[in-house]
Amino acid sequence: MTGSAVFFTKIVGLSAAQVGLGLTCAGIAAFLAAVPMGKLVDRFGPKKMWAASATGQAAMFAVWPLITDFKGYVAMAVGMEVIGALGNAAHGAYTIDVLPPDERVKSRAYMYSALNVGFTLGSLIGGFALAFHSNDVLHTLPWFTAVVFLVNAAAISRLPRASHDDRTPEDRKVKIPGPGPLRNPGWLLTNFFGGVFWTNQVLLNIVIPLWLVEETDAPRVLLAFLFGTNTVMCIFLPMAAARGVENVPTALKAVRVSSTFFVLSCLITLATHDTVGWVTISLVWLGHVTVTGAELYLSAASWSFEAELMDPRQRGAYQGAAELSSTLGRVWAPAVYTFLAMNWGAVGWLVIAGIIVMATIGVHPSTRLARRFLEQHVPAEVLADARASSREPEEGIAAGPPSLINTDEPLPESTGGPIR
Repeated sequence: MTGSAVFFTKIVGLSAAQVGLGLTCAGIAAFLAAVPMGKLVDRFGPKKMWAASATGQAAMFAVWPLITDFKGYVAMAVGMEVIGALGNAAHGAYTIDVLPPDERVKSRAYMYSALNVGFTLGSLIGGFALAFHSNDVLHTLPWFTAVVFLVNAAAISRLPRASHDDRTPEDRKVKIPGPGPLRNPGWLLTNFFGGVFWTNQVLLNIVIPLWLVEETDAPRVLLAFLFGTNTVMCIFLPMAAARGVENVPTALKAVRVSSTFFVLSCLITLATHDTVGWVTISLVWLGHVTVTGAELYLSAASWSFEAELMDPRQRGAYQGAAELSSTLGRVWAPAVYTFLAMNWGAVGWLVIAGIIVMATIGVHPSTRLARRFLEQHVPAEVLADARASSREPEEGIAAGPPSLINTDEPLPESTGGPIR
């Protein structure tokens, strides 16, 4: 949230290093809690856990003004991130559960636009509070945010129940047969590569701004215009990027488009080292536009992977495992990308582009491996119910999008081993 670092340094009196250390501890806690939180979602239902997470986050914001030392800050930060991990798993599982198969990607695109509107409004409110230069105003900001989260929790509780919310207490105690997501190498690899693709955010928020300031003659005020462009694109263009993405093959096509934009951004940005004036400004802006294009197409692909490559009976656990694996795919990027771009120059940018190309190659066999795993370990009727086709309605009854599993095309036998 905008203003958090200012709050804990100016109001609580922590150092910037302490704030950073606390966030690191919280990130580690969220990483370790991802899978257990996902299992809680499967056990108690996504809607209930989503509302509980929103309520818990409201409580965490409410205690901000009561924190007086580093220990209290770390405890709050860890609690907030763990509760957030629960909310992320619950939201993802609920969305897939409750939306018709043929509307999932389109609906997620609209939700992504709304999310970016929310981020923008939150940033504006935080910036407005900071503009007063008043500690009293900063004190009220966490409580205002807590109220917003409570309203959110109330709104969630009024949403329709998902299928996993209707399970009886006896059903919740029954262990789902078969291996879980941590034993699904295709799912873990697909989300690891997804994490690598999401390093486009490192380029967007860290590397390109640093490059602009340190390696070009572009004015620093251009940064505000760049982030404004990204915000506008992420509000108005997700639906266009998601058009036609409805299953794994079309999601892989979107990944290839996303990676093409990523590589173009690297090539365009590295060229600005030797340009001047308006040429530099135009190229830096174009580099930012292309990396935002990478973000938009990757989002559409990710939503389709979530809907098609999970065991429908364990969506919470699969969401948790996805977060675990995705984190491993992206956590290294800020240090590595910054070093490559700022120290190796053009060669570094080419290496960054090469990393994305390799991930793009790797994600294709990983999705096939994930598909074979589901065929082997999930009953066919469960997959059929989750992926009922809407493209060929029978007797006037609408159904969902084409199945991930093409019954007309036999799959190769699984080797049971890792991807080569």
